[in-house]
Amino acid sequence: MLIHNDEQYKKYLEELNNLVAQDPDLNTFEGERLSLLAMAVKEYESNHFFFNKPSPIEAIRFRMEEQSLIQNDLIPYIGSKSKVSEVLSGKRNLTLPMIRALNENLGIPLDVLIQDSKNETSELRLEDINWKEFPLNEMSKRGWISKAKNKDEDNKKNIITGFFKPLGGFSQQCVMWRRTLHKRDENNTNAPTLMVWIAKVMMLAKQVNVGDFDKNLITVDYLRELAKLSQFNQGPLLAREMLAKNGIKLIFLKHLPKTKIDGACFLDSQGNPIIGMSLRHDRIDNFWHTLLHEMSHVYKHLTTQNQFIDDLDVESAQDPQEKEADKIAKESFIPRSIWMRSDAFAMRTTPSIINLAKQLNIHPAIIAGRIRYETNDYTKFNDLLGQGEITNLLRDQLNE
Repeated sequence: MLIHNDEQYKKYLEELNNLVAQDPDLNTFEGERLSLLAMAVKEYESNHFFFNKPSPIEAIRFRMEEQSLIQNDLIPYIGSKSKVSEVLSGKRNLTLPMIRALNENLGIPLDVLIQDSKNETSELRLEDINWKEFPLNEMSKRGWISKAKNKDEDNKKNIITGFFKPLGGFSQQCVMWRRTLHKRDENNTNAPTLMVWIAKVMMLAKQVNVGDFDKNLITVDYLRELAKLSQFNQGPLLAREMLAKNGIKLIFLKHLPKTKIDGACFLDSQGNPIIGMSLRHDRIDNFWHTLLHEMSHVYKHLTTQNQFIDDLDVESAQDPQEKEADKIAKESFIPRSIWMRSDAFAMRTTPSIINLAKQLNIHPAIIAGRIRYETNDYTKFNDLLGQGEITNLLRDQLNE
């Protein structure tokens, strides 16, 4: 039994609901009809509709209705009556204490509560896709697809859906994109182009053999040992080797036009973490901060329902997980207790940076980059940052 269009889908769905209400014996004609309709409807929905998690506000309102709660009942979890009103109206973002309280006391899943309302998306249907938004010319230039002779809409659709086939098809990628990825950017990135970049990272990762992944091995000490590899000229390659031994795939893929992305992390079908890095800022400090940021997600946040795309030029204050990943990455390189007492923090001179780098066994570029960030002065210490050195080192490893 197949469903060919929306009109037939609605008709079968209505019949399915009527049969469910009757609760027929599965051995009867009605019971068999119910089973067939359920399979047909499920198949049609999986190929045509992709549903998001509810927004944090929708989840809170649902739980209020379910438990017959009024706004005053939320005051212990959110704060004051005015704060409750502002949260429910979308005027105030949830803070980390609010998220924890709502999760612990109302049982609302954390992955729902931590969503950034700016990145909420609506239901997506295949027929609504604008195939013109996909970067066909760039994909062809890089050899990812054959050059399109005919640029009509149907041909573009066939080319794009063919590109996604190695990953289970375009529909499967839509499900991943709409339901599991937390996007840290300024909302000006072309989403279809970003989907293509992520898909290509996943395809490249399928070609990489690594050991078994054991999340228990990823600890604070592990991250600090990873950070120390930055002191070596071959550090990025050593890091890739270190991660591979622990079941983590590190992929370098040049970013696509109209995307602002430094790194991403997600799980493959075998449960192995994949970290994709674009190297769009070709500097030593950016490479290592991006790598440790994504590894912090692997350490604390990464699950099949909690995966990440990061433009690290964007502030993380609105997302508690991004904020935590930034903090862990900083601590992995320079513990705050050491940083605040260091000459590099007080004097901000090249000799003081080099001395602290030797003390911590990390590259001076990381300390210089931190000073530039904290002082908001990006004219300093250009000679310490290793501009261009990363892509030169990884020229045989960087995919285009």
